[in-house]
Amino acid sequence: MALDTPTRERIESLLSEHEVVLFMKGTRQQPMCGFSAAATNTLNDIIPTYHTVNVLEDPEIREGIKEYGQWPTIPQLYVKGELVGGSDIIRQMYTSGELYTLFGASAPDRTPPEITITEKAAEAIRGGMANAQGQALHLEIGPDHSAGFQLAPAGDHDIVVVASGIEVHFDPGSAQRAKGIVIDWVSTVQGEGLSLKFPGAVEITSITVHQLKDKLAAGEVILVDVRPAHGRAMAAPLAGARILEDEGYEAFAALPKDTAIAFICHHGISSQAAAERLAAHGFTHLFNVEGGMDAWAREIDPTVPRY
Repeated sequence: MALDTPTRERIESLLSEHEVVLFMKGTRQQPMCGFSAAATNTLNDIIPTYHTVNVLEDPEIREGIKEYGQWPTIPQLYVKGELVGGSDIIRQMYTSGELYTLFGASAPDRTPPEITITEKAAEAIRGGMANAQGQALHLEIGPDHSAGFQLAPAGDHDIVVVASGIEVHFDPGSAQRAKGIVIDWVSTVQGEGLSLKFPGAVEITSITVHQLKDKLAAGEVILVDVRPAHGRAMAAPLAGARILEDEGYEAFAALPKDTAIAFICHHGISSQAAAERLAAHGFTHLFNVEGGMDAWAREIDPTVPRY
């Protein structure tokens, strides 16, 4: 469809007002898709500030920006009014060092990190990659220590490390944050999977909803609800809980490292991941609520809706 004049003028105004603009799904603090999260993680690693536009809140901009730059997908990065590209191009320029040059930043340190992969984890990885011909194991660790594995083709500029016979590919920022990590295979009440432990990070303590109730009554812990908005709409957060989606990880990472923080979600899975992200920042008193809000509804307060 043709781009109408008012929408074009709005886009041009945004590009003239801000040197770096990322049109994305969600916000810098709370990306709402994996591609937008990858783009913000990359930019966060290089430049301190940039402007974001949440296209989910503005359908006209969401469709208009695709027409404006003749680029069909979101996110889209513009620098000094010029389209750089989408998530894949941002990533390619990041790993090659071109993005650092674009922003006038120092070239990244490409020293391969020393990592440990336990034999149990190596066995699981080998099994998972048995049919992944032509694919490499990539590990991305964001500036906030969020981490994720994925299978994708190897890149020409990947930083590659071999541990326990497993080849792991990193981008420059992830490689530096991976120094000294231990990759293990663990079994928890939430299930089995790969676990990433950073040097100095403490173990997350699992607590029951009954223990949470006692800690809240005694004022011994800050409760953080990590559920998305639709989950909180179906079952309201507990009284006094802080909302991760509203505040972002930065607000909690700025607290004293000995602050006692408990994380709660729907069933206790995403809350564990959230706790691990803060553990990587050196926090020493972190708790994951087993069973999450569902367990609270079953065992503590039956008036809380289950969903």
